[in-house]
Amino acid sequence: MKLFVTDQDGKTHELEAIDGWRVMEIIRDYGLPIKAECGGCCSCATCHVYVDPEWVPKLYPMRDDEQDLLDTAPDVLETSRLSCQILMSEELDGLKVTLAPGSER
Repeated sequence: MKLFVTDQDGKTHELEAIDGWRVMEIIRDYGLPIKAECGGCCSCATCHVYVDPEWVPKLYPMRDDEQDLLDTAPDVLETSRLSCQILMSEELDGLKVTLAPGSER
């Protein structure tokens, strides 16, 4: 599976994704500049990404705790999600996300 991540400098990276892994874990493990301070516990907003609009309908709906954290994040858009709350699956093969401002290390 593939995950396409655009960093804060506008460079797109093609990453190998693993079924069941959090998008945040994949981005972090490839060494891209993402804080992900809480390590995927959904208790910060430092793994904030923008999901390509084409992919938004394919994601599970956002839970209340994720929405509450995004309310505290800078530069939130309609396509904003926390990458720790997106689990890779075959249905998401080719997912495209962009690292949001404030998520960089």
